[in-house]
Amino acid sequence: MTAAGGLEVSVVGAGIGGLAAAIALNRAGFSVTVHEQASAFARVGAGINLTPNASTCLFHLGLGEAVERVAVAPPYRLSRTWDTGAVTSRVELGERAREDYGAPFLQLHRGDLHAAMVEAAGGIKLELDRQLTGYEVLPDGDVELAFASGPPTRADVVIAADGIHSRVREQMLGPERPHFTGRVAYRGVIPVEAIAADGVDPYVKWWGPDRHVVVYRISGGTECYFVTSVPEPSWQHESWSSRGDVSELREAFGGFHDHVQAVLAACEVTYKWALLERAPLPRWMDRGPVIMIGDACHPMVPYMAQGAATSLEDAVVLARCLTGAADPDSVMTALRRFQGHRLARTARIQNEARENRWLRYDSDPRWVYGYDATSASWSAEG
Repeated sequence: MTAAGGLEVSVVGAGIGGLAAAIALNRAGFSVTVHEQASAFARVGAGINLTPNASTCLFHLGLGEAVERVAVAPPYRLSRTWDTGAVTSRVELGERAREDYGAPFLQLHRGDLHAAMVEAAGGIKLELDRQLTGYEVLPDGDVELAFASGPPTRADVVIAADGIHSRVREQMLGPERPHFTGRVAYRGVIPVEAIAADGVDPYVKWWGPDRHVVVYRISGGTECYFVTSVPEPSWQHESWSSRGDVSELREAFGGFHDHVQAVLAACEVTYKWALLERAPLPRWMDRGPVIMIGDACHPMVPYMAQGAATSLEDAVVLARCLTGAADPDSVMTALRRFQGHRLARTARIQNEARENRWLRYDSDPRWVYGYDATSASWSAEG
């Protein structure tokens, strides 16, 4: 053990999954250090859905009330046809979600969620400007992490929450070439008051023959967020900071319903990123106490709004598995238990998201929304 009297845990990455893991493990009594490659945090302009399985985790971590203050709880979710607006699916949310799942369905600005998590992690050691270059499992079982700047560090357990371009994943499993879907996603944030249309649904997905657009409220209801999926096989940049062309965006949705036109007409700035696929992995852990969570091991296209949700689930389940671990053998047993429980569920969601059919027509979302990471049995299917 590197720390007298307890385990030292290093979390690589201070995104939603990494911070959730750090908070959960800190609450469980571990000494936690978070290593983040960025030199400062930025408020990325994007919305996020916290489905009940995600908000259950946030309430468990003590973040529920803080997040609710800046979130919107939509009363329902609609699927509509792209041209006439005919409703093909309706899911009751609002108070119904609380009754059915014990937790709300919330929508908010990703930056607001991250800021609340950073504040909640105030007592946890956070190192910025620490870009991981590699790791080594030492003969005594500890793990040494090396960084582009600053000294190396040692830990008893390493949690890799370093995202879709994970350095840990590359070292553990080798380099890969993800499959480009031939599609891009545009996104934008618009003041609600700028949209020149009455009756725009609070949460709706407009389904076209080969493209879609999702629209909902964030920032306490003052802003409208949209995100799309559009065929564009010549553009393969997988970056959230790349600007898109608003005129191309509007042209891509020409002929869509007037409510879609009203939203896109109010958009002044849009960003776009390529949608790439990565197949589910057979394992998330190394021969030593190094394990991946979130986008590092189960990245998914955003068609089910489960990327952040499954990362939050990972964090809560991992902390439960590690609670009580005090030596190398019990740590490895805990990590294997975590991996065994989570692999099937995340692979199922990855594969379902790829199909892009989630709630297009009436169906029961309980297998996703009803999962409770705080109490799920290890023997139960994920």
